[in-house]
Amino acid sequence: MAAYDLEEQEQLAEIKAWWKQHGNLLINVATAAAVAVLAWQGWNWYQRSQSGQASMIYHVLQQAVLEHDTQRVKAASGELVEKFGRTSYAPLGALTAARVMIDSGDQKSAKAQLQWAADKGKDEIRDLARLRLAALLLDEKAYDEALKQLDGSVTPAFEPRFADTRGDLLSAQGKKEDAVKAYQSALAKLGEVDKTGKGINSQSWQLQSNAIYREIIQQKLDALGGSK
Repeated sequence: MAAYDLEEQEQLAEIKAWWKQHGNLLINVATAAAVAVLAWQGWNWYQRSQSGQASMIYHVLQQAVLEHDTQRVKAASGELVEKFGRTSYAPLGALTAARVMIDSGDQKSAKAQLQWAADKGKDEIRDLARLRLAALLLDEKAYDEALKQLDGSVTPAFEPRFADTRGDLLSAQGKKEDAVKAYQSALAKLGEVDKTGKGINSQSWQLQSNAIYREIIQQKLDALGGSK
């Protein structure tokens, strides 16, 4: 190999000096980027794996519901919550299990399932859990505790139900004027949902269901003498 000339030697010296100063940083950056990519791919795989396993357990839960096997429903729901709590199947399973518990007369277990779904669920699942939990507490005459479940933000499609349930609770407490306002709010929000045609009320059969629901709220309002 021919010897490097003076200019080439100077360039090599500069490269070596630059690499000595910045080489470790470049290696660390490249390594961190590679680790980040691998971590992201691993997380996606983990999420898919978790979701797949949770789906199978939720199927077991559904089968147990059809077979009226309360203990298996509890076991499947417990496994979803314990091992797959970050998947969407866990709060959905808790809601399903709560319904079974209510039917079997196990209010305590039902409330625990609903509270978990209300705390960990998202959007409509979370709101449905809050609504059902409030209804259970209403039956137990735990009015203040039930009202707390209705506090905070709620998805638009559930606003009429929340206002209606709030009216039921206030009426049960003897707070007539507040109950009237809540029922009136429920009717107004139901009208808004019908106009937007969004969420769970977008289908024609839902609009018909809302018409029946509107009549029920109106009857409650009439009973309190709150009709305009």
